[in-house]
Amino acid sequence: MAAEAKHFKYVILGGGVAAGYAAREFGKQGVKPGELAIISKEPVAPYERPALSKGYLFPQNAARLPGFHTCVGSGGERLLPEWYSEKGIELILSTEIVKADLASKTLTSAAGETFTYEILLIATGSSVIKLTDFGVQGAESNNILYLRDITDADKLVAAMQAKKNGKAVVVGGGYIGLELSAALKINNFDVTMVYPEPWCMPRLFTSGIAHFYEGYYANKGINIVKGTVAVGFDADANGDVTAVKLKDGRVLEADIVIVGVGGRPLTALFKGQVAEEKGGLKTDAFFETSVPGVYAIGDVATFPLKLYNEQRRVEHVDHARKSAEQAVRAIKAKESGESVAEYDYLPYFYSRSFDLAWQFYGDNAGDDVLFGDNDPASVKPKFGSYWVKDGKVVGVFLEGGSAEENQAIARVAKSQPAVADVEVLKTEGLEFAAKV
Repeated sequence: MAAEAKHFKYVILGGGVAAGYAAREFGKQGVKPGELAIISKEPVAPYERPALSKGYLFPQNAARLPGFHTCVGSGGERLLPEWYSEKGIELILSTEIVKADLASKTLTSAAGETFTYEILLIATGSSVIKLTDFGVQGAESNNILYLRDITDADKLVAAMQAKKNGKAVVVGGGYIGLELSAALKINNFDVTMVYPEPWCMPRLFTSGIAHFYEGYYANKGINIVKGTVAVGFDADANGDVTAVKLKDGRVLEADIVIVGVGGRPLTALFKGQVAEEKGGLKTDAFFETSVPGVYAIGDVATFPLKLYNEQRRVEHVDHARKSAEQAVRAIKAKESGESVAEYDYLPYFYSRSFDLAWQFYGDNAGDDVLFGDNDPASVKPKFGSYWVKDGKVVGVFLEGGSAEENQAIARVAKSQPAVADVEVLKTEGLEFAAKV
């Protein structure tokens, strides 16, 4: 006889950033013991994922759990496993859900356990795209690593210790590529970055912005190979990777390979059961999907981005945090017959590596206007870019800004001031933002 299903009023499926922030909001709004469960395939309570590509890899005083459990990444309370038990929130860890039946409100785990719910929050996030997915020759060799969760980070740390001062090849020029190349360099690896695009972070950076980072990284001794991809790997008798074969015929020696070529939202469990758009689960401004009582938050949600009047999916920690809070507030308001304001999100991205820190707000659409000093050799580089569309400033990027300056560029992106002459932006630079 099958074991009886465990029933909860609320279930959060996924144990990442969004789950942690949703749990905190349930705690604030009031949740009775036994009403809420978090079901996560990870073995630990929710934590701040960005730490994995930054502090976790420091050669000294590296970040470790329980130091970066949510919600410490935004200056909030750190929710240790004890916090969940004190609140009567059940953490069901190391549990992979393999079937979700939204009609019967039932989730089934790989071990055959069943869970039923009244309200479901889908916070499954993304999975990394692997080179083995494309059948790249030799891609299953040891020490070809990815970074998505703490298990991946531990594997990377172990490989870095085993191959001390060795050669590392980073495949991909996006977020992960840039942050991990810096981390490996700080750990005294000989680092080569490989990516097919004409410059790094092409989804956000213009050539003028990328010019700075590529130059800065080169000055730090990082070798950059653009316009080609990894097509195969060589390994030794132990199955450890020894070399990366590139499409242009070059071969790079490697003791460690880290691949950061993007992610895919984890939506497969819900195929055919819920409306989808732009690769995600389509939601309203309260993160409710087409199925009443089923919400989607973080990476998996395609939601109405009010500022630009379009449906969009955003993969970033800031949106994971805020969408989680919005959904829980909406759920609790609905129960008491009240309402909350629609989600009105200003896209925000940031990164830190070496001594650098940039922030971006808004939309990188239209014409870009570079300002400031983007010379990679500068002692105190400080520069940015405005994006102008239909005569309005819609996005701003800034490297090396102070807290006040970063707040100023956020205000510009939110208010979208009209600008008659783009040359003004070039000459005024940050002064333009300060006046808004």
